[in-house]
This record gives sequence, C-alpha cells and structure tokens, in this order.
Amino acid sequence: MKGIFRLDNYDGALQRPIHSGFDAQSTTADVIKGIDLTGKIAIVTGGYAGIGLETTRTLAEAGAEVWVPARDVAKARKNLGVIPGVSVHTMDLMDPASIDAFAGSFLVTGKPLHILVNNAGIMWVPLRRDARGYESQLATNHLGHFQLTARLWPALKKAHGARVIAVSSFGHQIAPFDFEDPNFEHRTYETLLGYGQSKSANNLFAVELDHRAKDSGVRAYSLHPGSVYGTDLGREAPMELFIQMGTHDANGNIFPEVEQKLKTLPQGAATTVWCATSPMLENIGGVYCENADVAELDLGNIDHRYSEPWTLRGVKPYSVDAENARRLWSLSEQMIGVKFPID
Repeated sequence: MKGIFRLDNYDGALQRPIHSGFDAQSTTADVIKGIDLTGKIAIVTGGYAGIGLETTRTLAEAGAEVWVPARDVAKARKNLGVIPGVSVHTMDLMDPASIDAFAGSFLVTGKPLHILVNNAGIMWVPLRRDARGYESQLATNHLGHFQLTARLWPALKKAHGARVIAVSSFGHQIAPFDFEDPNFEHRTYETLLGYGQSKSANNLFAVELDHRAKDSGVRAYSLHPGSVYGTDLGREAPMELFIQMGTHDANGNIFPEVEQKLKTLPQGAATTVWCATSPMLENIGGVYCENADVAELDLGNIDHRYSEPWTLRGVKPYSVDAENARRLWSLSEQMIGVKFPID
C-alpha cells in the first residue's frame, strides 16, 4: 500500500501517464472543451507571443479574466489586440522591483488568483547578467518567476483552489541544476547549459511548491510544450545555428519536412492549458507533463532522436529529486532575498 496515497511528486513518485485521452496532436480547443472559466482570474507571463499568446487567448475565450505582464507593453498590446477580459501590465522578469510592483498592483485589487502560468522564457542568449549579477536565463526563467509566485502567494491562497504552471522544456535534459556555480562565475559559459539548468529549476520548483502549498489548495505543475513552430525562443540565435542544425536552408527558410514534424501553436499550448484547467489533475501535483498527460521518468530507456521531435520526451530524475527541490527552494530564497510566505 505504501506510495498509493502519496500526495506529492518527490523523487518522481507520481511520474506516470494517466491516460488522459490526449496526445501530441491535441490542441488547446481539445483540452479546454467543456471547461468554463467564468469568474476565474489568470496571469500569464509572456502571454503575448507564441504559446503564451495562444494560452492567453484560450483561457480568455473560456471566460477567464487574464492579466498579461509584459516587458514590451507596446508589442503585447499589438499582438493581443482586443481580446475580451485581457489586460496588459508592465513587468520585467530581470528587474526585481518591477516584479514587486506588478504583484502589488494585482494584490491591491483584493482578487483571488486561480491560475498563474509562468510561461515567459529566454534561450540561446549570450552571457548577460541582471543587476544582481545573476545569469540572465536563470534570472528570467526561474528566479523572476519564483519571486513573482512568492509575491502573489496571498492571492493564490485566497482562490481556495489555484494552480501554478511552470512552462519548462525537454531542454531540462541538457543539464541538471549546478548548485556549485549556477551563475557561471567559475566555469565557461555555454548558453545551452544555462538554459538546461534553468529548465531543471522549473521542474524542481514545481515539485517543491506543490509539496509545500497543496495544504493551502495550491497545486503546481511543470511541462514540456513539445517542439513548436512559431515561438520567439530562437529570436537571438544566429541563423547559421539553424542552418548547421539542418532545420533551415541557406536563405533562412525552414525546410517543409521539418516544419511538418513540429507542433502548431495550438498544439504547443495544449499541455499548458491542460495543466491549468483539467479536472483529471485535481488530486495530482508536482508532476512534469507533456502531450497533455503526465510524463514518464526517463531512466535511460527512451530513445531520443532530434530528427523525430515526438521522441523528445520523459523527465530526468534529477529534476524531480526531493533533495534537489528542497535545496533549490532555499537557494532561490537566498538569491532573491525574499522569504516565500507559505504558512
């Protein structure tokens, strides 16, 4: 009987598919079908481009009020247009003061927060540091979202049934979190190692947040959207890289046969929306998901082929490890100078 009633995902205890009925082809329209979000309030970081925009649109069309914090407010307003129930607000995940200001503007309304989608992210960037000296991918993809979630905790608790979604990636398999040198102060900077550890951090944050917050009615999830065409993630990567990878021709155009293997934006956002709204997850938390289902642990038994994106699946044990999750939580509080106020 041991483990059957386990409530958290420490060490991947709950990492097994639940046969949701969805798959890699499922779209946001499929997973939101029959779900009414009228009266619910959501925040989607980066909710104005790529899968974030699709997530925002889907939640709003289902009846939710959606706040979209944006570093580029003009771009956000242009991309979102006039979607009923959606509002744009200023926030930069690299700027701690702006995170506090945005969270404060939400808290002052007295509203509960039912869904927090920590979607914004950067990848393939040169070495940059925020004002505190932290590497930009770690600062944006993890630390900024950790701080935002901590500041919004009173509103999440007030919802009496909230979900926090960390949009991670198969890229977590590139690297575990480096507790000895997370900011590349003593090792050579490699942009993909920085990205990989930031995505491992997303998974570990979801594991520990769910463990600590579930008694307050807040559950957390991390996910891999899939290999998606039409996101902004590669905006700073040189075209030579994509040509070298064999995905684009000499003129910078993606090969049709490559595009056909990638998910569309509605397919890429489906797992985010499923994690945020599915009743199938009411008693499950802290899990890493993919293709609108819970992923399996990758114990070296999965054959990954980058030429076949559907094989890029599974979650590494180090990114759902209990000790790593607890250690990262303490380190994150220390790095941002904020105590996460879970009672």
